[in-house]
Amino acid sequence: MSKTPQIKEYQGLPVVTAEKMRYLDKIASMEYSMPELTLMENAGAAVARETIAFAKAALLKEAAGLKVAVCCGRGNNGGDGLVTARYLKAAGSKADIFIVSPSERGYGELTVKNIERAKAEGVKITLLDKENIESLAEEFLKADILLDALLGAGSVGKPTGPVRRVIQLMNKSAKPIIAVDIPSGLSPDTGHHSGVFIIAKATYTLGFAKSGLMAAHAAPNTGEIKVLDIGYPEALVDKARR
Repeated sequence: MSKTPQIKEYQGLPVVTAEKMRYLDKIASMEYSMPELTLMENAGAAVARETIAFAKAALLKEAAGLKVAVCCGRGNNGGDGLVTARYLKAAGSKADIFIVSPSERGYGELTVKNIERAKAEGVKITLLDKENIESLAEEFLKADILLDALLGAGSVGKPTGPVRRVIQLMNKSAKPIIAVDIPSGLSPDTGHHSGVFIIAKATYTLGFAKSGLMAAHAAPNTGEIKVLDIGYPEALVDKARR
């Protein structure tokens, strides 16, 4: 049976499981008046800043000449990616969004809102389905960095369908991949995978490090891990320590 790594702190902040992260997000909204939409906005802004810093340090590219392919899933991790693309565009970068087409249930509410915001700000959005997904290989050739916002800490099980194929194409591109919150396909609690997973150069985890990122066997797939501040108040950070 896979065990959750017992590292309790990273970068001076508590390490949390996926279940605890869901609890903390609810508390942030209910007790500290921090709606999920605000947290998502903060997350995207922080990821964009770090992506630009990565490009400057690793690729010697400034924001104005940077090309980023932002690969988004249907859920809140995809929403984080949508916000990131807006902030990258505002900084002068070319940020194109490639988002998995909606399921029969559609997209989540926050994802819908951020699709609308991205469109309003002129960010190019391509819906991915079985008809056009293979064209991603050519699109990735044009990019300096690929952003993985496919599956976040709330996802479980093996990636399937179009998400699985996007992961395979991202890895095959040999372009540097930055993972938003956690590399898609890795367990947020154990760091194990089921065969299909992102191999990232850097992972920008949101609010708190997830326990699976702390596993030694996950290190080759996470790259450098940074915890990004998305605005949680200190009182909430204290709750996370308990």
